[in-house]
Amino acid sequence: MTHAFEHLPFRPADILLPQNCEYSKWSVVACDQYTSQPEYWQRVEEYVGSAPSTLRLILPESCLDGPNVETDIMEVNNTMTRYLREDRFKTFPDALLYVERRLDDGKVRRGLVGMVDLEDYDYEPGSDASIRATEGTVMSRIPPRVAVRKNAPLELPHVMLLADDPQKTVIEPLAGRKDRMELVYDFDLMERGGHIAGWKLDQESMELVAGALSTLADPAAFWKKYGVEDGAVMLFAVGDGNHSLATAKECYERQKKLNPPEKWDSLPARFALCELVNLHDSSLEFEAIHRVLFGVDPVALVMDLCAAFPGAHSGEGEGHVLRYVHAGGEGAVTIPHPRAQLEVGTLQPFLDKYVKSHGVRIDYIHGADVARQLGRQPGNLAFLLPAMGKDQLFPTVIRDGVLPRKTFSMGHAHDKRFYLEARKIR
Repeated sequence: MTHAFEHLPFRPADILLPQNCEYSKWSVVACDQYTSQPEYWQRVEEYVGSAPSTLRLILPESCLDGPNVETDIMEVNNTMTRYLREDRFKTFPDALLYVERRLDDGKVRRGLVGMVDLEDYDYEPGSDASIRATEGTVMSRIPPRVAVRKNAPLELPHVMLLADDPQKTVIEPLAGRKDRMELVYDFDLMERGGHIAGWKLDQESMELVAGALSTLADPAAFWKKYGVEDGAVMLFAVGDGNHSLATAKECYERQKKLNPPEKWDSLPARFALCELVNLHDSSLEFEAIHRVLFGVDPVALVMDLCAAFPGAHSGEGEGHVLRYVHAGGEGAVTIPHPRAQLEVGTLQPFLDKYVKSHGVRIDYIHGADVARQLGRQPGNLAFLLPAMGKDQLFPTVIRDGVLPRKTFSMGHAHDKRFYLEARKIR
């Protein structure tokens, strides 16, 4: 490993890329997408056919509750072993890959593929780790993912880490250095995935990345940037794939119990492959996720909301303004002197308690028009939340621990990370 990365949680990895195959069939979208659209995965199945593909190395979440899940997991592990035996991969040792992904809307998202040290990651709320979750981890989602990963010889990442780098010092300068790097892939992705190209960084570029990350990790600069007097540096936030990274952490912790501490440094499972993206990349757009409640008395619910917070009142004022729509019209409730950084942080704990105590249903809706349409139906109530600004993400996680679940969406399903690179974890 390049010496400059020794003190950083993100570093080069022995990256595996497929060889002697059709990349457009090899690369498929993250397994946690299209969970309610089996026809998507059926189209992918038909397109891939018998060709080598990451489709054979993952288990779509829509299959996790299937009747043949244990057999499916075994088949995934067997295919990984077979691909390794067939010399399906080319290894790029101690490498970082600079990635340009042209999305379906024409925007370009830039990233950097490497690995993170799971000793520097913690998904618990209030953690002081260098790498922190952005939303609460649902522990019930971890065991089925552990079942997929625990015996797998390979990992394929869909995790996207975010760095708060408004000056664009880490990733963006690499765009002007591509002529010094080796082009390792360049192809169209399936199903409106756009186009992706990747370059292996040269030694000088790697050292520039390490230097820029070290500057972001400087404690004094961190404290000044976020207006805090002390505390551990939060270098990265998990933007996508939090449960995937939490699964990697759980599998590593299990291996630690089976090995003496002096062997932990050499465990391949200690690290996890991921893509680092700048929070301030112009292609990243945070979209609000609205709340719709079904089978409620809207007027009574709004009255309960006002009663739950001291000084809360109908109408718009100073504080968090929670706007709503129901069959009887529209309105707002103002919560003065909120404790949470974001409106959703004020609203969600109340809704969690209300749903539990009243036995009603809640759904999380992308798109204000859809939320309004649902909210106006009799017996429903929609809360329309503002989109979170990018500049609010890191300060909120630093101060509040994690965001409430379903706080924001980072792009459309077809814009999510596609599986492509791999790494040995056993």
